[in-house]
Amino acid sequence: METVVLTFDQNKAILELNRPQALNAMDVQMLHELVDALRKIKESDASVVVIRGKGRGFSAGGDIKTMLAVDDPNQFQTVMNTIREMIILLYTMPKITVSLIHGPAAGLGFSFALASDYLIATKEARLAMNFIGIGLIPDGGGHFFLAQRVGKAKAKHIIWEGKPMSADEAQQLGLVDFVVENEEQAEPFIASLQEKPLQAMIATKLLYVEQTKEELLRVLELETDAQQRMRQTEDHREGVRAFLEKRKPVFRGR
Repeated sequence: METVVLTFDQNKAILELNRPQALNAMDVQMLHELVDALRKIKESDASVVVIRGKGRGFSAGGDIKTMLAVDDPNQFQTVMNTIREMIILLYTMPKITVSLIHGPAAGLGFSFALASDYLIATKEARLAMNFIGIGLIPDGGGHFFLAQRVGKAKAKHIIWEGKPMSADEAQQLGLVDFVVENEEQAEPFIASLQEKPLQAMIATKLLYVEQTKEELLRVLELETDAQQRMRQTEDHREGVRAFLEKRKPVFRGR
């Protein structure tokens, strides 16, 4: 694997996103490698999983230039199927999962982090469900995870605004569980997990997973259908042009 780094330390698995030159934006290769890594973790003896990003951030989201190349509807469906498998693997993981966020966690990167049991953000983290900026909707289960944490009404507003949040703002909303000064300050909490009755914790997790898995699968299906429609809109094309030209988009609701 090139775009992810997977290591094991006793009963802990550490999964690192490894495209630092692109702020760990998720291209097709990374998506496939994340699926492979999550499968390995699932079959391992690890009970705690820590997910983090190398370089200056957790993940800037889906790699826009890569996604622009996915014009074939069949190819688009394949990419979305990979995203679905990645999210389901993480959400249903029979381990306690922690996403440790520094720098940006945006778009698909934010959805991916939200699939974890705990979100810990450093003071300089910036979190955004920013699909609206290019005329798209959240994918990777973003609708499901936001609604779980803040309720549907507030989730809509967060999606529609699409603005970056500080770690403290995200914690106040309930999107982040703990805020720390730096990644090292998260280590005592992660170490404390390894001293808990993890099998009992995991049993509780899987009980809730059984109640909600079908809903998440349905949301992922609905997101795929809606995302395909949004990719055909004038607003999406304008949003992408504006992003590439580094200017404010002019949306017309079409």
